[in-house]
Amino acid sequence: AGARHLVLGAATRERLADLEYDFERLEALMHRLDLTTVHLVWRESENVFHVRDPFPVGGVVEDPATGAAAGAFGAYARELGLVPASSVLTLHQGEDLGRPGVLTVELREGDERVRVSGTGTRIA
Repeated sequence: AGARHLVLGAATRERLADLEYDFERLEALMHRLDLTTVHLVWRESENVFHVRDPFPVGGVVEDPATGAAAGAFGAYARELGLVPASSVLTLHQGEDLGRPGVLTVELREGDERVRVSGTGTRIA
């Protein structure tokens, strides 16, 4: 997707919900590694994931809906064989921020493109 997204898996949904980090240290690490986001993932089922995206390089603690990271995650999951080459993945993001959204990642066998669509919560 033209940007670097580190993907880290959480062992449990509870661990994913318990996001707490040193903002300045993570921001420095992300600049050093040229990362756009850190994509934290917990797998609920074969095609359903819960994700969080710390985003200190963007000046916020966390992004509630991240299409670019969802696209990168889809390509990553396909490349590693974590999902079938043709898949529709559902990513729940923003729940733990009180701003729930759903991102859909579509992968088609024989097509390198990753299609991302979704919904979020409007900011007043």
